[in-house]
Amino acid sequence: MDDAALPLTAHLTELRDRILKILVIWIGASLAAWTWKELIFGFLIAPAIQSLGEGATLQFISPTEPFFTYLKCALLAGFVFALPVIFWQIWSFIAPGLYPSEKKVAIPFVMASTLLFLSGAAFGYSFVFPLIFDFFASFESEFVTSGWTLAAVFALTTRLILAFGAGFEMPVVVFFLALSGIVEPRQLLGGLKYAVLISFVASALLTPPDIISQVMLAVPLIVLYLVGVGVAFLFAPKRESGTIAPETPGGGSE
Repeated sequence: MDDAALPLTAHLTELRDRILKILVIWIGASLAAWTWKELIFGFLIAPAIQSLGEGATLQFISPTEPFFTYLKCALLAGFVFALPVIFWQIWSFIAPGLYPSEKKVAIPFVMASTLLFLSGAAFGYSFVFPLIFDFFASFESEFVTSGWTLAAVFALTTRLILAFGAGFEMPVVVFFLALSGIVEPRQLLGGLKYAVLISFVASALLTPPDIISQVMLAVPLIVLYLVGVGVAFLFAPKRESGTIAPETPGGGSE
């Protein structure tokens, strides 16, 4: 795409085209994932099954529930497989508004964003899911018998995967806030107390109403916020020093 200034309609057209590309890749990856839907589903619900005990199974209360749950499972897997393309399209859309040197971090941005999302999902799956499902399973007693449905368990699992995956993107968000000049790194560091508050509020909104998952998401968010601030301190001075000049519509520098 040309770096020259574009009218709003051109930006909207480009945004539409990139969204369409994302949807095409996502649907294609989901169709491929449908072949292994049961394998993927079994992997995702493993923490819940372990919490229920050996030999436990999930139930479904609607004839269509298994089909639509497997469909959502394929869509989730397709989304994860398509992440590099999704992040590349996002980068390609915002890149024209960046400085020449900033555009060089395209591949690191795609790789870091993908790895951070996967790391967040893996962290939640490995350390948080067992604690959450154990907590909910602990309410079973002689008066209450668990009858978890596959749709309910998968919905909770999906919600947590997306919450932890998105939450671990914090360093990328903080980095670009500083890189774009919207906020200075020192302001980000000074706003740590607000970041802590927002992390706990976001965790409460994104996770189930239990203190375990909320703390297990909020604490990494705070740590990742500080990581993002540290990275911003390394790169933002290049913009502040004035050694980088923005490109003009003709492709030169002012």
